[in-house]
Amino acid sequence: MWMHAQVMAADWAWWIGLLLGAVPLLVLAVWHSNDAGHCAAFALKRWRHHRGATRPRLPPGHMGLPFVGESLWLLWYYKFARRPGPGPDGFVDARRRRYYGGAARAGDVGVYRTHLFGSPTVLVCSPAANKFVLNSSQDGAFGIRWPAPELVGLSCLVNVEGRQHARLRGFVLAAINRPASLRAIAEVVQPRVVAALRSWADAKGTVSAATEIKKVTFENICKMFASMDPSPVTDMMDGWFAGLLAGLRAFPIDFPGTAYRHARACRRKLDAVFREEVQRRRRRREGTVDDATSRDLMSGLMEMEDEQGKKLCDDEVVDNIVSLIVAGYESTSNAMMWAVYHLAKSPHALHKLREENSVVSRDNKNGGFITLDDIPTMKYTAKVIRFRKGGGSWCGCAPCIPTPATTMIHSASTRTDGTSRQSQERTRCSVEGLGSALGTCWRGCSSASCSTI
Repeated sequence: MWMHAQVMAADWAWWIGLLLGAVPLLVLAVWHSNDAGHCAAFALKRWRHHRGATRPRLPPGHMGLPFVGESLWLLWYYKFARRPGPGPDGFVDARRRRYYGGAARAGDVGVYRTHLFGSPTVLVCSPAANKFVLNSSQDGAFGIRWPAPELVGLSCLVNVEGRQHARLRGFVLAAINRPASLRAIAEVVQPRVVAALRSWADAKGTVSAATEIKKVTFENICKMFASMDPSPVTDMMDGWFAGLLAGLRAFPIDFPGTAYRHARACRRKLDAVFREEVQRRRRRREGTVDDATSRDLMSGLMEMEDEQGKKLCDDEVVDNIVSLIVAGYESTSNAMMWAVYHLAKSPHALHKLREENSVVSRDNKNGGFITLDDIPTMKYTAKVIRFRKGGGSWCGCAPCIPTPATTMIHSASTRTDGTSRQSQERTRCSVEGLGSALGTCWRGCSSASCSTI
């Protein structure tokens, strides 16, 4: 019996030693295997192509777990972490402290290596490094690579390079900057914004400005780009575009139940709707007269010709209209949400904005609506949009953003006077941007510093 107990104790000791020794070693091996593999591949490539020359070095960092990389840590900062900051700022600051011992210290060039969403990644976060990358992109040294290019469209502006990119960019800018298209934007947006403001004023309780702004922005984008009025189809399209955007930011795993699989399904449905619309317009082209649809962006893309007289094919029209709606919707709605948020917290800026827009409304004879000719004269309104707009749009459609954003801000600033019973009801502006949620509630506030739009 005593010998049997000794054998059992030895077995338990062996398993405990294995658990305390081998398992941590296995975890460390798995943790460092991805980084070691990429470093070895880089060293081999450097040895083959840079013999006898100044050899480039990998930036500091770690590639994380195999395949997953550091994606889970990035999602942690987006969803849960609040210090040192939510979103990518906290993720970047944590790595800056790890590899340089603090923020913005000597030797910190703002370049790190990591592995995100299934791809080896170099994270560039300093102004100097970003300037170098952006300036080099024009020379073709850096190209835009999407983890799931089929979601944004294989033949859209952001997925092509070289001559094809220049050709498509010419088509897009020519279609957007057509005077007929810009005038149609100014005419279409304002009545819809006014109707939305009236519905907000008549609503009881708290109005979520973020949700309502996105809704009216999507309706305007559909009307401007494809002459689609609100309908059950556009309601479904709104959900499909939301699914598409979620898939663009998700891990590219094509498995049932994942955001990526859902995004691919949403993209196929959007393709079917727009392809049917393109084919319908081509069938009507020969025997039709000019109508409202001839002034929208889709018709512009279908009609434009390059120097050789060639036009875009159906696939190119559909891919670019989908990518432009995504970019225009995101850019305009974000600009409007942040403008509403900051104007409501800055009464002096809101007062100056109202003064300028009131003068413009009083001088024109278009029922208080501004025209395309009025927009260049609205200097302060342009500053409000430019302040929140940030950089250019990812698809190159930034030139079209000021027109709808200007008309929306004009309607919002002139159609409420701040003294009526409805305008005294405070609006909750729940702004959700890039993983962080900012919000402030003004409902029931009587402070002089609290203002509403």
